[in-house]
Amino acid sequence: MTHPGAAFTMAITSLPITIDRVRKSFGTYVALNDVSLEIAAGEFLTLLGPSGSGKTTLLMALAGFVRPDSGSLVIGGRDVTRLSPDKRDIGIVFQNYALFPHMSVIANVEYPLILRKVPKAEARTRALAALARVKLEGYCDRNIAALSGGQRQRVALARAIVFEPRVMLMDEPLSALDKNLREHMQFEIRRLHDDLGITTIYVTHDQREALTMSDRIAVMDAGEIQQIATPSEIYHRPNTRFVAEFMGEANILPADLLRRDGGETILGMAMIRAESFHLDPAEIAGSKVAVTGTLTGKAFRGENWLLNLKTASGGDVMLSVPATRSAGCAEFQPGQELTAFAATAHVHSLPEGTAP
Repeated sequence: MTHPGAAFTMAITSLPITIDRVRKSFGTYVALNDVSLEIAAGEFLTLLGPSGSGKTTLLMALAGFVRPDSGSLVIGGRDVTRLSPDKRDIGIVFQNYALFPHMSVIANVEYPLILRKVPKAEARTRALAALARVKLEGYCDRNIAALSGGQRQRVALARAIVFEPRVMLMDEPLSALDKNLREHMQFEIRRLHDDLGITTIYVTHDQREALTMSDRIAVMDAGEIQQIATPSEIYHRPNTRFVAEFMGEANILPADLLRRDGGETILGMAMIRAESFHLDPAEIAGSKVAVTGTLTGKAFRGENWLLNLKTASGGDVMLSVPATRSAGCAEFQPGQELTAFAATAHVHSLPEGTAP
């Protein structure tokens, strides 16, 4: 069905955000412990962490649904710490989408504009433009109940952007979708962000999702930001053991357990990602390290083999061997001694004081 006005162009000016020493407790439980964060205008920042880390509490504080005990929240130079949610000019996409099941798609998208007293004709034009942005032009008159999970997600996105907010907050919006659709929607949300340039804060507990979508990631635990950096830096150069292990299959070993073949001396604790190991040293150019252990378990995962070695000191080493270089993995037997090699460039020294 074609409607007039679908060519309406959205014009959004993004805003920077400053979070300054925000603290929030619920009884004796400290949900946010003096959190400070600077988010650039137009940035896509992800708050990543396990359940109870404080990421959703911080997002709800920005939205206005949680009031901090202390600290300030500044959006575009305006202190919004004590403003009600409707005064903050923020688009929000919730985990459950929060769509109205008794309304059509177009009525759901128009709703924020109707609340803002936008004239009906203009509201329709802007709603059509928002639906076009999320590729749902032909779904205006559909009932929400007739939509798939991915289509409902797109309607929620259209409703969040229709009033041209300058900040977008997303609270685990893809958690209810199946794996393939979730991965597709990650690219769609990032495309929409890039097209509109809205400052976006995205909450998830999914490490791969955060790595795929973000300009920067703020890893949270116990109400504090453990590290904030680009996806590549977070993954390859974590600054704490928690970040290293939370972001993937990380081996954290005493450096003196590694046999070195050239390269700089490694001190303290070393982190090596499971996929950085090779079973054939000839596959590594330049300096490398080696560690020997006894095979205690293996699992075939399609694209790779996961191998677990027990070192002489009793530590575990996890190897992720891609299927393209896994010849022989199927024949390995528990109790067999194996030596794994990694390029020195892929060994990251964790800061002093990291527990073994």
